[in-house]
Amino acid sequence: MVAVRPERAGEEPAIRALHEAAFGRPQEAGLVDALRAAGAHVVSLVAEDEGAVVGHVLFSPVDVEVGDGGVGLGPIAVRPDRQGDGLGALLVRRGLTECRARGHELVVVLGEPGFYRRFGFVPASAHALRCEYDAPDDAFMVLELVPGTLASRRGLVRYRPEFAET
Repeated sequence: MVAVRPERAGEEPAIRALHEAAFGRPQEAGLVDALRAAGAHVVSLVAEDEGAVVGHVLFSPVDVEVGDGGVGLGPIAVRPDRQGDGLGALLVRRGLTECRARGHELVVVLGEPGFYRRFGFVPASAHALRCEYDAPDDAFMVLELVPGTLASRRGLVRYRPEFAET
């Protein structure tokens, strides 16, 4: 049975290996390590099955040009042999619940629109938000965790400097 819970000290190597396996390259794993080292992980959850880390999601702070900031979802990874089992959706749902419980008002994500729409994400451009990175319009999305939040935020969304460094 899969349990989703906060990342624990000592799981860093397993999480790194998971991201490297899921993406087939070290960049996302390096980003997770850099965000963790900077203390810039707002929420970091793992999916554990029979004692093994099979999924991971991290949320980190973002700045918004006008209005208060929010959090960014990602990276997220699921072990390749477990992809398609619903673990990614489970991690996203639990992560959004955790972000809401911690008082965060909005979440942005740069990712696959078909996957993230099911959680309520919509194109950020519809709310006058744009990504600092060159990204397709439909791939940069936002989710309002507190109703009315998007009315007071607009402009450029900036991720943590670790995103540019990895």
